[in-house]
Amino acid sequence: MTKQRENWSARSGFILAAIGSAVGLGNIWRFPYVTYENGGGAFLVPYLIALFTAGLPLLFLDYAVGHKYRGAPPTAYKKVSKPMEAVGWWQVMVTLAIGAYYASVLSWAGSYIFFSWGQKWGEDTQTFFFKNYLETADTLAFGFVPHLFFGLLIVWGITMLILYGGIKKGVEVANKIFIPLLIVLFTILVIQAIRLPGASIGLDALFTPDWAAMTNYKVWLAAYGHIFFSLSVGFGIMLTYASYLKPKSNVIGSGIVVGLANSSFELLAGIGVFAALGFMAQSAGVEFKDVVSGGIGLAFIAFPKLISSLGAGADLFGFLFFSSLVVAGITSMVSILQVPISAFQDKLGWSRAKAVTIIAGGLAVISIGLFSTHSAIKFVDIIDHFANSIGIVFGALLSIVMITWFKRSKLFELEQHINAISSIQMGAGWRFMLTIVTPLSLLIAFVLSIVSLVSNGYEGYPTSMLLIFGWGVVLLFILGALALSQLKDHE
Repeated sequence: MTKQRENWSARSGFILAAIGSAVGLGNIWRFPYVTYENGGGAFLVPYLIALFTAGLPLLFLDYAVGHKYRGAPPTAYKKVSKPMEAVGWWQVMVTLAIGAYYASVLSWAGSYIFFSWGQKWGEDTQTFFFKNYLETADTLAFGFVPHLFFGLLIVWGITMLILYGGIKKGVEVANKIFIPLLIVLFTILVIQAIRLPGASIGLDALFTPDWAAMTNYKVWLAAYGHIFFSLSVGFGIMLTYASYLKPKSNVIGSGIVVGLANSSFELLAGIGVFAALGFMAQSAGVEFKDVVSGGIGLAFIAFPKLISSLGAGADLFGFLFFSSLVVAGITSMVSILQVPISAFQDKLGWSRAKAVTIIAGGLAVISIGLFSTHSAIKFVDIIDHFANSIGIVFGALLSIVMITWFKRSKLFELEQHINAISSIQMGAGWRFMLTIVTPLSLLIAFVLSIVSLVSNGYEGYPTSMLLIFGWGVVLLFILGALALSQLKDHE
């Protein structure tokens, strides 16, 4: 007998969880930098076009598949077409890889909450982060770093505690606490940032449009790439979350709320981060371009330097920034792990407790073992790049093409399904985007990524390291997808 599938207590619980998944570390440190690098204010035009022509259509497809077929990616896709189960397992493998390193970055942000009090990173924030805190070795080294081990232990403990609680008592409750907390923390941070002298320098840099950039195809690719990354679409999260919705749920309305909330937060993050960097440029007497950075560099090198220059409010500002990173990251981490947990529950009939213990517990052991070493940041950087540019993009591309090109009748069924329960109706425009625009943008991004990796490598890392931790991870995606799709379903 099939067990009753868990449900969100209300649509609001699902919306908050979906926003929690979409709003992660990337919104805070990735969007402002991508915008600045790709035409400033002018980038907002391709960004919004990408949101409406690719991001939202794919989000609605994820919702439709998850809600109609009531399962994680392997189970849901198998109901579309038997060979598609392997696509679902590919997406599960990608979430496992992302979950392993995401915990590591979260533990760093958590440590920096404490370092903020008294600015323990000192004058040279770069040396502190790489040498003193991460204890990064110049070559590949697996030596044990105790404080990284304990940080990871705490992150995995919190994540598994939430996951053990289930959809209603774990994931939903956590998001009801963390999303309002994130909004409060980050709003205070932004208000503090725009009041700083020199804030206008940063805001001018962010919003001054370089219209010539719009003629560059790379800017458009950056916009489409960022939207897929930012909305958590195409690798099973939104599909899995939608599978827990009650039968009569306004799927499209929910998707629009999630998409707009995500983009609004990115804009808020851009204002806060760039206002702060503008202050930093003015107080250091340097050009704005000399202080701007994205990713790890922004969070753990530029921002600590900025915080130290704030004087009386420095400790509070640091606490707000790094707490925001942790809170945004925890909700995303939970959503990432919900995909494999749900997939194994569906396939093997495991209880939630068993699935969390084996899947999250097993991944925690691998994650702690790999990222408590002197090469932690090298592993994070390489796995992140390959998981995003190949793992997510290829999984999304396969799922769309197999439905819109080869199972066209299923696309019409999915359209009828979501139209029957939604306030806004999908039609020929949605089908056109999914059949032409979204797959083409994903295909171009995928091909360019492969060409770049094969011809130029990545960030100067040795070929041997890229083969093991980059291409090796991609090989694991392939082998995992093929092997797991051969498992027998539980009776």
